[in-house]
Amino acid sequence: MSAIPVAADVLSADLEVLPLPDVAERLGVPITRVHQMLRDGQLLACRRNGILIIPALFLSDEGEVVKGLSGTITVLKDSGYSEDEILTWLFTADDSLPGTPVEALRGDRGREVKRRAQASAF
Repeated sequence: MSAIPVAADVLSADLEVLPLPDVAERLGVPITRVHQMLRDGQLLACRRNGILIIPALFLSDEGEVVKGLSGTITVLKDSGYSEDEILTWLFTADDSLPGTPVEALRGDRGREVKRRAQASAF
């Protein structure tokens, strides 16, 4: 079994984050499924105070991974972005969206976010 990829903690200290067991509970899946989602690039995690965490904004209010997140992660990875760079990109404000790309994904503007991710690769 391959190791779980872990990004550097590039997130704001005041951003709500969840430890993996809480993510599994919210998604209604075993923690091993969350590990697999991380290995498959459907989610990104970082380590804070020795604990693997995921931004709460990655999960919808309906207990699912935010629509378009995994596709956006894939586009950025295919473009050569590291996990650290992807997290930074997702949480960096873009006045033309407005807000951050992750907020735009949560606001059902995934097509625009993915278009920007594709354009940022060139």
